Amino acid sequence: MSDVQALFATLNQATDPAVADAIAQLIRDGADHELNRINVLDFAARHGLNEERVISGFLHASRLGLFDLTWNVLCPGCSGVLDAHSTLKSLRHDDYHCGLCACGYEASVDEQVEVAFTVAPRVRRIAAHDPNTLPLWEYFKQVFWSSGVDLNQESFASLTDEVTLDAMELPAHEKAVMSLHLPSEFVIVFEPVTHAAQFIDVQGEPTKERQHLSLIYNRQHTPTGTITLQPGPLRLSLENQTEVRVLPSVFVAAEGLHHLIGKRKPFLTAKRILTNQTFRDVYKADNLNIDQRLKITSLTFLFTDLKGSTALYERVGDLAAFDLVRAHFHALLEIIASEAGAVVKTIGDAVMATFTRPEQALAAGLRMRAAMERLNEERGTKDLVVKIGIHEGPCLAVMLNERQDYFGQTVNIAARVQGLSTSQAIHVTSPVISALAVEAILRKAEITPIQKHAALRGIADKIVVYEIP
Repeated sequence: MSDVQALFATLNQATDPAVADAIAQLIRDGADHELNRINVLDFAARHGLNEERVISGFLHASRLGLFDLTWNVLCPGCSGVLDAHSTLKSLRHDDYHCGLCACGYEASVDEQVEVAFTVAPRVRRIAAHDPNTLPLWEYFKQVFWSSGVDLNQESFASLTDEVTLDAMELPAHEKAVMSLHLPSEFVIVFEPVTHAAQFIDVQGEPTKERQHLSLIYNRQHTPTGTITLQPGPLRLSLENQTEVRVLPSVFVAAEGLHHLIGKRKPFLTAKRILTNQTFRDVYKADNLNIDQRLKITSLTFLFTDLKGSTALYERVGDLAAFDLVRAHFHALLEIIASEAGAVVKTIGDAVMATFTRPEQALAAGLRMRAAMERLNEERGTKDLVVKIGIHEGPCLAVMLNERQDYFGQTVNIAARVQGLSTSQAIHVTSPVISALAVEAILRKAEITPIQKHAALRGIADKIVVYEIP
């Protein structure tokens, strides 16, 4: 058996066999471009597979060495890849600049960091392993734009035919000239390797006199500039001072360009991967540095605690209580994973978990409550009463005690809200209850939330909470 076949066999044991088979077929038969920066959500949709199982499968495959996992910082405007990292540890704290959009951004792991997978070179060589050999438009498609930009053949025909005035490959340390006729439009000279851009505001009376513009490409990230020229002929002198070829391209920044890069499809974000149980289990402490603080603008936290656990040990004895508590943990952790959540940590008899969306946390909470009722019924007891609190908001992803954790007021409020429960009622906050998908779940279950004003320890003002009876 070859090394790759052995890896396929190991993957088949580690993850869903249907997912493992689909991954193996992709590696064997997929076109080169299909194996570069794979959008796993798109892959799941095209193969009719469960998203969470596909994410888990690619994470296991990456850990086995079948794929290289990359964290790509995206421009929220054009979805261009501003930087690519092999680990989240190298994500910078300072701003990332997009020359095409002339904007700077601080990377947020919510929607600005894409997680993608590229087949490892030792498994199969593809053209994108040497991106400087890719044809010009394939470089744009496979390297500059993220897997979230929906680029098909029709889109690229539009790019080359409708919005491109000219484009070329300029070898290292070479010079060249483009002769253009400028229309009465806003024009962008963009180079995707160095991310350099020059804006040309073409206005005024048309001229027959040749206008001149010189551009030099190097590795210095100079701010995007704008000059004003007249409609008419332009001699564009280009010089490449880098060690690799560059790809200067002249676009008309009209509706066609905005329409082209505005077509998007879902992609796997860093926030979702950090809230994935397989990632936490497989990658453990490999994801963040000890001094790293990553901003997340919205994450949902669920806290649970077992009511009266101390009295339970005294009442039924250590052995019986331990058995009950272990059964309760098994049920809770299974539900969290099945609702696309991840366990951050357990503290005594309590659980802290995260979800990307509030409705996932509420669905998990309702299932947890029902699971405790079933366990009590099976064991002829009423001892398992789980208190649950849910809150959604901004936070920081950090490393604490060699484990990826979360910090901030959102976490504090979620923990305090859980403490409001005295029975199996679930308490949630306004951001959770106002989510449309949460409203739909409660309406379907015929549950009417009870609004309260609560004082939370360590929180200055009373907050509005809702009891889910």
